[in-house]
Amino acid sequence: MKLRNVLQLMSLIVGASAANVSLNRRDHGTHDYFAVHLHSSISPLEVERLLGARHEGQIGELDGHHTFSFPKERSGDLEHILEDLQRRGHQRRSLEARGVYADREGLNGILWSEKLRPSKHLYKRVPPPNLPSGPIAINARSPDGPDNQAAIARQNEIASKLNIKDPMFKEQWHLFNTVHPGNDLNVTGLWLEGITGKGIISAIVDDGLDMYSNDLKDNYYAKGSYDFNEDKPEPRPLLDDDRHGTRCAGEVAAVQNDVCGVGVAYDSKISGIRILSKAITDEDEALAVNYEFQDNEIYSCSWGPIDDGRTMDAPGILVRRAIANGIQKGRGGKGSVFVFAAGNGANNGDNCNFDGYTNSIFSITVGAVDWNNEHPYYSESCSAQLVVTYSSGGSGQIHTSDVGSNKCSSSHGGTSAAGPLVVGVMALVLQVRPELTWRDLQYILVETAVPINGSETSWQTTSIGKQFSHDFGYGKVDAYATVQLAKEWKLVKPQAWFHSPWLKVYHDIPQGDKGLTTSFDVTDEILKKSNLERVEHVTVTMNVNHTRRGDISVELRSPAGITSHLSTARPQDDERAGYKDWTFMSVAHWGEKGTGKWTIIVKDTVVNDFNGTFIDWRLTLWGESIDPSIQKLHPLPDVHDHDHDTSIPAPHVDTTSIDPGPTYTSPPFRPTDSVDRPTRPKPSTTTTPNPTGSAEATPSSAPENFLPSPFPTFGVSKHTQIWIYGSVALIIIFCSALGIYFYVQRRKRLRNTRNEYEFEMVAEDEEGFPLSGAGAGGKKHTRRGGELYDAFAGESDDEDPLFSSEGEDSHDYVDGDEDDDSYHDDGPQATAPGATTRS
Repeated sequence: MKLRNVLQLMSLIVGASAANVSLNRRDHGTHDYFAVHLHSSISPLEVERLLGARHEGQIGELDGHHTFSFPKERSGDLEHILEDLQRRGHQRRSLEARGVYADREGLNGILWSEKLRPSKHLYKRVPPPNLPSGPIAINARSPDGPDNQAAIARQNEIASKLNIKDPMFKEQWHLFNTVHPGNDLNVTGLWLEGITGKGIISAIVDDGLDMYSNDLKDNYYAKGSYDFNEDKPEPRPLLDDDRHGTRCAGEVAAVQNDVCGVGVAYDSKISGIRILSKAITDEDEALAVNYEFQDNEIYSCSWGPIDDGRTMDAPGILVRRAIANGIQKGRGGKGSVFVFAAGNGANNGDNCNFDGYTNSIFSITVGAVDWNNEHPYYSESCSAQLVVTYSSGGSGQIHTSDVGSNKCSSSHGGTSAAGPLVVGVMALVLQVRPELTWRDLQYILVETAVPINGSETSWQTTSIGKQFSHDFGYGKVDAYATVQLAKEWKLVKPQAWFHSPWLKVYHDIPQGDKGLTTSFDVTDEILKKSNLERVEHVTVTMNVNHTRRGDISVELRSPAGITSHLSTARPQDDERAGYKDWTFMSVAHWGEKGTGKWTIIVKDTVVNDFNGTFIDWRLTLWGESIDPSIQKLHPLPDVHDHDHDTSIPAPHVDTTSIDPGPTYTSPPFRPTDSVDRPTRPKPSTTTTPNPTGSAEATPSSAPENFLPSPFPTFGVSKHTQIWIYGSVALIIIFCSALGIYFYVQRRKRLRNTRNEYEFEMVAEDEEGFPLSGAGAGGKKHTRRGGELYDAFAGESDDEDPLFSSEGEDSHDYVDGDEDDDSYHDDGPQATAPGATTRS
């Protein structure tokens, strides 16, 4: 048997217990760790042999992804290895871009690598500090009206029929509201039908779970639990503030007994996955979101980047792959269900589309409403928010379990408390219909959500007749209606998608009320070629340079006239950067056909000294397939998804002038067209962008022609046109004169050639080789024309890199200087035919 086959066989044996191996304790004080993605042609054991590194195991459920380590004293070796692997990756992609087979043998089989650093902190979506504190005596505050008395009587009847003796049940207004009847989750009717979450397991990904709490221990699922902060099986809270996860767990599955209250799905099971109490690596997080994903069906995630109104952060590539992997393989291929709290930063001007977890198409993003059906001051709004449910605000807070044998909490809140309530509802749904996919669950929530607070002007009617609001999503969750629809729901067909080409704009953004618009037409032919029947999620990836990020806002208008506010201005965000390959998401266009013009409007909302340039964007439509028999799974996210290193031009972009601002409309895209683009698109002739992000004022009307048609205006003023055409004319005159001069000189040399060179003797050395210059003993002729040629055609130390292929891969966009957030035009360039380069 060949050595390679032996190594691969041993790798399979090792991989059988990879999940357990990868949970070995990491000691970052003594070792450096790095993750790799391996092609099937190379085994982890072969990597060990080639690099002299130690294989630590496969990264959870991610096939082909492994962790290796070096002792700290070899940290220099690791840096050198990672640089070499990066260089090999550049060369491989460069070859593949030219259609050349790339060798995948040996180290060339390492497709991706990254050093793992325990530096990542995720923040709990805890209640904002100025919420009312202390317990709320709900019944003591109850009005004495007939509706309230009837609600109290009904609550007592339900408790009696279900034998609910939990002392806090009557204070759990989010389950049955006697103060504002009807303003609750509407779940008790399901309990009376025996739908209580039996057989379903939810994982609380948080700061731990007190499995010894008398309100939780009977529903605790140990096999699905792990502490990734301490690398041990039991995720018990250890820090003073490790209470968040236990409280969230109580909302989902607090046991029906004589302690505290009950959970929404009080007969379901809960696992605890601890990641929030210490800095973690992307490996830890990737392991966490896939942990035991055949048993753990729903992942409750009440955390994310800090909600300070200035942070813009997303999960790393390893975590994005793990989440997509859970969607494709979790629950036997039906997809793990990820529920994320929308965020508590509204009071800071934050927006959940600046959070790469909540704006993922794979997330059910949940905002909050208070017990008056009002939008709380803390709950973030965005076009990615699917639904809302009840939490703190006004007078009511969430009553649930707490850390301690018989401890309870009466002060839980924020969107942290809203998310787990929807987790509980999803557990009830899956008890009834366990075969539902992750997308079916999102469809059902859209169909059954109840629009609330009709006085709000933010509601708009979608193309399928639903109401959508950036504050409330499609409305509040109605547990009873959700489960009843799930009982008869017809499974949707597999997911399809369409990625538009990159649309180059490269234009200054006007300040104030006017905006810069760019459109893309989606045709029936495109959707048929993409096997896409109807839209679910819409994502827009874009690049904008700006000297103050918080001034930017972005809107997306669909062919049906629905507007998504992808980005809103954030007063506290003074980052001297714009958007660098950032992906925004919207669920506002759910159910649309998708054909027609999709328009982006970018605004610089504040008139000040900060300005920017809209570089380019890309539209992706995600939805239900036409023919399920031909639909494949979407590839896992890749670190090079937004690579721009290709010489294929981006589609042409036309300009017109409308209000607001200049309009850019790309021609219809044909399915046969390439969807690639240059690495850093060159500035179009419509403007001269400043690489620092500064911009000139954008005219409100079309420029006046200096010369008659068909001479272009270049999108600039008449004065600038005069300067451009004048400069071109001077260059033409100079080149013509230079050409005439050389022609005359050449004619003179031809006339003198016979007299000067025809019979000239060439001196030779002793071995018969000709001598040159003064040593030849003959006349030394000067060649002025040749010297001038050398000056223009020869290489120079000051050679413009635009025409050099040297260091072709040294400016790769993804792996470039991470400290520079601007989007620069310094990508790899083609070398002129016949040109040579120096080493």
